[in-house]
Amino acid sequence: MNSWVNSAEILGSDLPLELSGTGNRRALLMDALREAVRSGRLAPGTRLPPYRSLAADLGLARNTVADAYAELVAEGWLAARQGSGTRVAERAVPVTPAHRPRTPERAARPVHDLVQGQPDPSVFPRTAWLASARRALAAAPDDAFGPGDPHGRPELRRALAGYLARVRGVRAAPERIVLCSGAAHGLRLLAEVVGGPWAAEEYGLPFHRALLASHGVGTRPLGVDADGARVDGLTRRDRAVLLTPAHQFPTGGPLHPGRRAAVVDWARATGGLVVEDDYDGEFRYDRQPVGAVQGLDPEHVVLLGSVSKSLSPTLRIGWMVLPQRLVGPVVTAKGEREQFSSATEQLTLADFVASGAYDRQVRRMRQRHRRRRDQLVAALERRAPHIRVTGIAAGLHAVLELPPGTERSAVRAAAWQGLAVEGLGDYLHPGAGQAEGSRDGLVVGYATPAESAYPEALEALCRALPPG
Repeated sequence: MNSWVNSAEILGSDLPLELSGTGNRRALLMDALREAVRSGRLAPGTRLPPYRSLAADLGLARNTVADAYAELVAEGWLAARQGSGTRVAERAVPVTPAHRPRTPERAARPVHDLVQGQPDPSVFPRTAWLASARRALAAAPDDAFGPGDPHGRPELRRALAGYLARVRGVRAAPERIVLCSGAAHGLRLLAEVVGGPWAAEEYGLPFHRALLASHGVGTRPLGVDADGARVDGLTRRDRAVLLTPAHQFPTGGPLHPGRRAAVVDWARATGGLVVEDDYDGEFRYDRQPVGAVQGLDPEHVVLLGSVSKSLSPTLRIGWMVLPQRLVGPVVTAKGEREQFSSATEQLTLADFVASGAYDRQVRRMRQRHRRRRDQLVAALERRAPHIRVTGIAAGLHAVLELPPGTERSAVRAAAWQGLAVEGLGDYLHPGAGQAEGSRDGLVVGYATPAESAYPEALEALCRALPPG
């Protein structure tokens, strides 16, 4: 019995290979291989002939067959490992795509979720949260059950003032803290109060840029390099700049100390505003804590934070630490009554912070995420040593740098493996175009999968990566 299938088993008897041109023949071969897998003639794990042998059988150029194999590996139909040849991928049938024809690589219900941005919901501290809720409700004053104050509950603002000063180096009295339903809500309010235009890092959340645009605030991109945002590109025309100084999102790395000082100098000289998105400042692993830029100048920096990464995105609680001059306008823009965050959840979070439970949860999650990150790095060193990993000193995600021109095929290959993951290009500001700093990569979130599913998710990721 042959150690691999022959060309007839792969192609059937009616494949027309008489068409001229290498490109046409490669496409025909790829179509035939896909159909053989779909029909079941090639079962998962089946070893294919070496490309030299198949090329000789079919009278094709070796490069034609090699290129067909490589592209099908990238798409997830085939898997290639050094020393074991090319085989039909273990999961060669694609997951059902969502109804988004322009982005077929996104699976409707992926088997594995490595999209950045949220913690594993199974690790929410239910027992400790319930204990805080009971204490908070028992001690709550009567006015907590009346119309809400748009500033937010004073108990939580006091607790946050102490916590942020201790952990993030923030300089703020409770009176400067306005609670909101998350960073997005805070950005909406700031867009209304401050106006535009804004500058923003060339890599960042498209959702944030779209949100600002929907409120009439345009953004223009600032370049990003290994030292963070290139703030020397700020001008007097910019009303504000949106930054992620603790851990640039998504490329990783803190804003260089010289640039932190420079952006504060810009704000002082122009009257501009620095909007500091402190989305994961508590999660650092291999370096000393990086304090908030807000601590350098509380009158020119707004700090945005929330519990979406540390606890759960379903708790719609965030905060803005504001310059004194903006507190009144922001509260006015928010409205006379609190309409977004539940007062009882605010009281619960206040107790959760004051009792030390929040610190314990952050430490627990920091250890867990560090372990997850180390597993990711080890898997790549073992299976894909040619892939460089960056941005791993902090946060809940890493960036896998890919060879030029392979990002889209890697995202498609991941979808065929039942894996949800995003390309680095998805986060590039449209105004940046093909910026000097733009590059191919995958943004891999390692916080979401359950413990039992994470190793398999890493295997699927490694199978989707382009070969070295």
